[in-house]
Amino acid sequence: MVLCWALPDVQASGLTLVPSGNRNAEQPKVPGASLRRTRAGKTTFDEKYEKIRDLLASDTSLIAKIKQTARQYDIDPIHMIGAIVGEHTYNVDAYDRLQSYYVKAAAYAGDNFRFGYKGQSIADFVGKPEFEKCAAFTDSYKLWSCREDVWERVFRGNRVDGVSYPDNRFSAVFFQPFYAGQTFGLGQINPLTALMQSDLVARRSGYPKLDATDANDVYRAIMDPDKSLAYMAATIRRSIDDYADIAGMDISRNPGITATLYNIGNSAKRAAALAARNRGGGFSWPEENYYGWLVNEKLDELKSLL
Repeated sequence: MVLCWALPDVQASGLTLVPSGNRNAEQPKVPGASLRRTRAGKTTFDEKYEKIRDLLASDTSLIAKIKQTARQYDIDPIHMIGAIVGEHTYNVDAYDRLQSYYVKAAAYAGDNFRFGYKGQSIADFVGKPEFEKCAAFTDSYKLWSCREDVWERVFRGNRVDGVSYPDNRFSAVFFQPFYAGQTFGLGQINPLTALMQSDLVARRSGYPKLDATDANDVYRAIMDPDKSLAYMAATIRRSIDDYADIAGMDISRNPGITATLYNIGNSAKRAAALAARNRGGGFSWPEENYYGWLVNEKLDELKSLL
C-alpha cells in the first residue's frame, strides 16, 4: 500500500520539498541476506534496534560528536542517527560500548592490505585506457564515480584482455579483500565510498585525502569512529546535494529518504532516474526502502536521542 501526499510544495529556492514521513504505509520487504544474518546471530531486528538505540542514548560523548560533525556538513544530525540505526539494525550488530569500535580499528591498524583483483592492483586497473576519460576529473567524487561507471559498462561480468571479471559491484571486487559486502566501523562505510568522499571530508573536516594505493590508511579512516562520522556525514550531504542539483528535490527534511540512499548508494544515478521519470509526465516522489522506513517510523524516538 502506498500513501498519497499532497501536491508538491515548491520552495523559494525552486526545489520541491519532499515531505516528512513514509511513502509506504507498510514496511517494504527486508532482503533475505539481512534476515539470514540476523537469524544467524540468534537475535531479531527489534532487539538489534533497541541495542543501538540504547548505545546512542547512553553515550553523550558520541551524540556530541555527531552534532558537531553534522554542523560541519550543514545537515541535521538526525540524518546521521538514522544511518547508524539502520546499519546496526539490518546489517551488523552494535557493540556494547563505543570503545569497542576503537579496539577493533586498532586490531586492523598493523595489517597490510591492498586493493586489487587477481594480482592486478587498483592503480594498474584504473590506469587502463578504458578509464582515460576519468582523468579529466580532479574531484574525488566525480573521479571515482566515473571509474565506477566504466566498471559497470565495460568490465562487470565481462572478459577483457584475457581476464574474466565478476558480475559484481566495483566496491566488492576491488575494494573488499576480506569478503564481498564487508563494511566497517560505526558508519559501516565501504572503502570505495570513503575514496569518493575524500575531497569533501578534507575540505570540511580537515582530514588528509585518501589514496587508493594506501589501503591501510583507508581502513584506518573508516574504522576510527571519529573519522567514520565525517565520511558518513559527507555521504549524506552528497545525497542531499545530488537530489537538489539533479532532481530538483529537497530531501533534507526526510531522514528516511537519506537513510535509504545511505543504504543503497548511487544517489546521483537515482536522482537522475527520478528526474527522468518526472520529465516523462506525472509526478513521483523518492521512496524509502525497508531501512529508511524504519527510520521514519521511529523518528520521534530517534529525535529524542538528540
